[in-house]
Parts: sequence; structure tokens; C-alpha cells
Amino acid sequence: MYEIWLMMNVVWEILLTVWPMVLALLICIGVLAAAALARGGSDWRGAWRTALVGALVVAVLSFLALPGLTRSSLGELKYWVDWLALAGVAAGFGAAAAALLLPLTALLKRPAAR
Repeated sequence: MYEIWLMMNVVWEILLTVWPMVLALLICIGVLAAAALARGGSDWRGAWRTALVGALVVAVLSFLALPGLTRSSLGELKYWVDWLALAGVAAGFGAAAAALLLPLTALLKRPAAR
């Protein structure tokens, strides 16, 4: 349990240093969602598939690239908490990508003719 608590504290401390970027991301998501809602006729249902595929691609690429970006490697991950932390960060990047892609794709797609 101590490792999980330590990891949560590390995430909180990192968040304190990058909160302007997180705020900018949330504003971008809000603006895209508002634009897609205001447009009317946005294909939200059709946008899910594109958003989830994009999120999966971003998550997998993040999982593979993050160790190298921190001057480490996948071979250095020996403890389950290391793998969990890497998977969590990669999932976070994937979730951020999905949150951006969903309203953007809904805004750009037209609903299928019925």
C-alpha cells in the first residue's frame, strides 16, 4: 500500500508543476465540445470509434516511448509498481487523446443518412 500512496503523491506533485498545461487541455476540450454541441447534427455516435482507436494508438505509443524519454527502458521495469505506473501514465495520455478526439471528430463528421 505504501508504494501506491507514494505513487499518488508523486502524481500530485507533478500535477502541481504542470497545472497550466492541464488547464489549457481542459479549456481546449470544453471549446471543442461546445463547438460540436452548438453546431447541431454532429455525429457523436460515429465519433466514438475514431476517438477510441486514436486513444488506443496514443496509449500504446506512450507505453513504448515513455521509458526512453525518461532515459530508461522497458528492461529496467522490474517491479509491478513500475509497470503499473507506466500503464497508468500511458492510459492517461490515451484518455486525454480520446477527450480531444471525441468532440473534434463529432464536429467534423456528418451523421450517416438514414
